[in-house]
Amino acid sequence: MADAMLHPEFETLGAEAVRADQDRLWPAQWRHVRASAFYREKLGADAPEDLPLDAIGELPFTEKDELRHSQERAYPFGDYLAAGEDRVVRLHRTSGTTGRSLQLAYSRADAALTARIGGRALFASGLRPGDRVVHCLNYCLWTGGVTDHLALEEAGACVVPFGVGNTAKLVETILDLKVTAISCTPSYPALLEKMLRESGSAPRVLGLRLGLFGGEAGLDNIAFRDGMEAIWGFGVRNANYGMSEVISNFGSQCERTTDLHFHGSDAIFAEIVDADGRSLPIREGATGELVCTHLAKECQPLLRFRTRDVITVTGTGACACGRTSWRFRVTGRTDDMFNVRGVNVFPTAVQKAVAGQTGLSTGHFRIRLEGPGPYDRIAIVAEAAHGLAPADWPGAARALEAAVRDLAGAAAVVTLVAPDSLPRTDGKTSLIERT
Repeated sequence: MADAMLHPEFETLGAEAVRADQDRLWPAQWRHVRASAFYREKLGADAPEDLPLDAIGELPFTEKDELRHSQERAYPFGDYLAAGEDRVVRLHRTSGTTGRSLQLAYSRADAALTARIGGRALFASGLRPGDRVVHCLNYCLWTGGVTDHLALEEAGACVVPFGVGNTAKLVETILDLKVTAISCTPSYPALLEKMLRESGSAPRVLGLRLGLFGGEAGLDNIAFRDGMEAIWGFGVRNANYGMSEVISNFGSQCERTTDLHFHGSDAIFAEIVDADGRSLPIREGATGELVCTHLAKECQPLLRFRTRDVITVTGTGACACGRTSWRFRVTGRTDDMFNVRGVNVFPTAVQKAVAGQTGLSTGHFRIRLEGPGPYDRIAIVAEAAHGLAPADWPGAARALEAAVRDLAGAAAVVTLVAPDSLPRTDGKTSLIERT
């Protein structure tokens, strides 16, 4: 029996019906996007009045650096703004982890669209009316706070807008209000776990049934997911995949798979392109960079935006949950990739190796890169597991080196440190430290 759905009228459509809906949306979006000075110049005077969606591969890509330059020319929203500034009702800002921050403009329609797609993703991950979900992302300029809060509400849950910091108060709030779910980064529970352990308690006393995570890689790793579920006793879901420039959440795991559903096909036309920029069919096994084109965006519509996320399509037929959206996994990011003796390495491969080691603290490590590369080997600092005798640390380090060699195809040198040595954060945790 199919699981409950927030939008069954769309979530059960076949591929041909989804494409027909995209073809219906596209002509108006094509006319609208060319209202921006940015795309008028980028596309040139020869851009056709009518361009079928099948021909979108003829258009140039949009790079994130182009958007930054656009905002330098026409601050704060850039000359890719396709609606008047009087239509902007909310301003967000990207985190700037890969360069200068971008200002993000939302119209009322953009805000509603973002909440609708995000709510669909969170509902698919198991959030329901009647849940009380504590939202522990930063309520400031970033989309993770207010925008994701509204998506949680769209799923029908009662949202407790906690934000970040004051971990002791968070524990008190969860217990007092009988909170059933938590929304945060996947690295944050480690900080909570450490505080509870130091106070003589354990995570399961909080009684949470569901963990909704996003903002960091690794949740498709079965060992990492199983380890967190064993400690906390809740269902672990990668419930929040997206990017601020496109839609903050358009991918999530349902209750029947560890792969991500692509929930945004009525708002985003997705392509997968190979290393030479050629578009690949979205079919099982296809691997390449995710490229997104808006189908219904008012303020800052994008054409063929290069997300820099490398994904692999894992399924295109109906899922056991009843949804017909295609599924995928994120392999890594092209801008996080580094080269070791001619081998391209993604941090997620190292993360998978760490998660598979019983002698290590699950998920707590750093990759330390010195200089611009390429590198002779991967320098890794990882935490020993609680209870692992110091005499056994060298063996655990060698086991991790072997696992990295098998999974990443590159040599590694591992330094083990004591449990809880690496910092825990309530925000995004960077796996790479560059010097």
